[in-house]
Amino acid sequence: MASEMMKVVMVEPNKPAYITEIEHSLKGMKEAVGGLIEPIYYLDEPRAVMVGNEEAKLIGMEGNRRFGDRIVAGPFFICGEKMTEDGMDFCSLSDELCEKYVQKFAVPESISQDEVEQDMGITLIGL
Repeated sequence: MASEMMKVVMVEPNKPAYITEIEHSLKGMKEAVGGLIEPIYYLDEPRAVMVGNEEAKLIGMEGNRRFGDRIVAGPFFICGEKMTEDGMDFCSLSDELCEKYVQKFAVPESISQDEVEQDMGITLIGL
């Protein structure tokens, strides 16, 4: 049985974003980001979500893009998000949103490893 493919915008450090397809499976998503996956909600679009490597900064991956005062390290992809019977699931990105995010991330950003390391941290809030 062939795996379903998912249309995404791939954003890698030091490269312009591009449209591609990845396998719509945990294995396929992990391969795309080089490790454990985590959704990242930095986009202003409710129909799209970034998916990156959960350990990117810890394992020394290169800085990729800035979002305000935060840095995302390592590769990430942007896909759609939809509600299913089992809860939220990732899905293909629409053509319109693919174009929007290819343009938004067309220019790579130069981010030093020091900047990535300074962006790591945990905030503890006492009650």
